[in-house]
Amino acid sequence: MVLVLLIILLVIIIIGLLSIYYVVTYNKYQEYIIRINESESKIDNNIREKFDLLGKAINVIKGTLDIEGDIFPDIIKLRSRKLSSFDLNRKLVDTMLEFDRIKEENEKLLKSDTFKEIDEKLHTIESDIDALQKYYNSIISKYNTLVRSFPSNIVALISKYKVKTYFDGKDMNDDITNDFKL
Repeated sequence: MVLVLLIILLVIIIIGLLSIYYVVTYNKYQEYIIRINESESKIDNNIREKFDLLGKAINVIKGTLDIEGDIFPDIIKLRSRKLSSFDLNRKLVDTMLEFDRIKEENEKLLKSDTFKEIDEKLHTIESDIDALQKYYNSIISKYNTLVRSFPSNIVALISKYKVKTYFDGKDMNDDITNDFKL
């Protein structure tokens, strides 16, 4: 009788400890998921603002330099396309390079207060996006480590958590070998 009670008590203790471990690990996943979502939201807002500023820059550049025709044709095309944040940011990087090239080739633009304001905001946003991407990727690394490590991977399996890709869209687990091409 005493032995049966000890076994029942031992089973209850083991189930209690496993439950506590599950709850603690589940909460750790939730913390990472919240931080990932917040980072994604901030990155998306910055990318959207960058997109809007580049669109505004088109009018300022055309007005200041008396240019006919298209400037930043990718921006105009992107308005009608549905892109992920990864892809949109990659396209905007190319447009930023063109923006900087136009700025360097035309000193007249630097006399425009509106252009200087847009330029300053764009470069501030670029810095913010870089910092947010680094933060996002560090959280993704911690999250992915939790998903892959034993015994927290059991909680991931039960809760259906999967490995996430980094902000740049690279998946180191797939068979694609050109992840590092721009």
